[in-house]
Amino acid sequence: MIYLDYAATTPMRKEAVEVFSHVAMKMYGNSSSLHDLGTTAQDLLNNCRAEIAKDIGGHRDGIYFTGSGSEANILAIETLLNGNKRKGTHIITTKVEHASIYHLFKKLEKNGYDVTFLDVNKEGQVEMEHLRSAIRSNTCLVSIQHANSETGTIQPLREIGKLLKEKNILFHSDCVQTYNKLSIDVNDFHLDSLSISAHKLYGPKGVGCLYINPKIPWSSIYEEASHEGGMRPGTVNVPGIAAFTTAAQLMKEERVQEMDRIATLKQYFIHILKEKINSVTIEGSMTQSLPNIVALRFAGIEGQHIMLECNRAQIAISTGSACQIGAQNPSRSMKAIGLSDEEARELIRISFGKHTTIDDIKFTVQTLEKIVNTWL
Repeated sequence: MIYLDYAATTPMRKEAVEVFSHVAMKMYGNSSSLHDLGTTAQDLLNNCRAEIAKDIGGHRDGIYFTGSGSEANILAIETLLNGNKRKGTHIITTKVEHASIYHLFKKLEKNGYDVTFLDVNKEGQVEMEHLRSAIRSNTCLVSIQHANSETGTIQPLREIGKLLKEKNILFHSDCVQTYNKLSIDVNDFHLDSLSISAHKLYGPKGVGCLYINPKIPWSSIYEEASHEGGMRPGTVNVPGIAAFTTAAQLMKEERVQEMDRIATLKQYFIHILKEKINSVTIEGSMTQSLPNIVALRFAGIEGQHIMLECNRAQIAISTGSACQIGAQNPSRSMKAIGLSDEEARELIRISFGKHTTIDDIKFTVQTLEKIVNTWL
């Protein structure tokens, strides 16, 4: 099968699998135990913290490993709010955030917080004047993703962070889609917190990471939590974290060359697709976008139909939104950029990765052309 759904998850790379296996078999002690096997695991864990912290320009003491990027998002926001209640009860986010953040803020609204969901422009970007006008005297936290998982549109974090730093407002960003695809520096972006995930960069599923600036107070949502500095309960997944760190290090080494290669594939894909199919619309920013994600629509054809037909042709793509056979909810991100429900349901997402080739691109375009011509 041709796999073009790397934004959803990536296959584990061989080196990460080997590290996972070695640590699981040879360094299996509980990192909280005081015997030699435990302290060996703890030393490895601390080395992993240092490596991830170095990648983002942060401090080792601010790294907390989690069970996923979604858990990292939730813990980041709730622990920061718990530890900074005197800052206020107003939160700012966007209408295009990942579901883990969007639904958390919907819950927080019911629990006494006032949440502003910012509009985005037609390319999916936050307008700085809208953010400035949304800030209040009691704004305590802003959470804006680095890049959208459906369109790949990149947000201007440096500019946002500079404004929030001036206003003394906490700033969190979901960087799950961008970590080691784009350069991230928590100091340059004035980020107090960010979230990342292993399975987006050829590491294992079930491992995420949260960073909180050690100078920022926080309070866990779990009383008497005994792991990860009191951030969360549960025995730490040291083999998974070691595999995550290995995958991250290798991806960082390959980043520039690999992202250039994938950007070329994306440009080629869009070029030949537009040549073959007049009815295609590319969504999101053409200039401020991740090189590995393409969001597109074919007028009058539901994305779910395209996805199923591609699957029959042994091509794995995504509709870009949660769906099930016979029912597809319109993409929230597509509606936020101004599309109707019908247009939003047309969305498909194609995302490239390290195993994607020119031949894959050519075959996919041929398949899409056949599907569209048959439908219309």
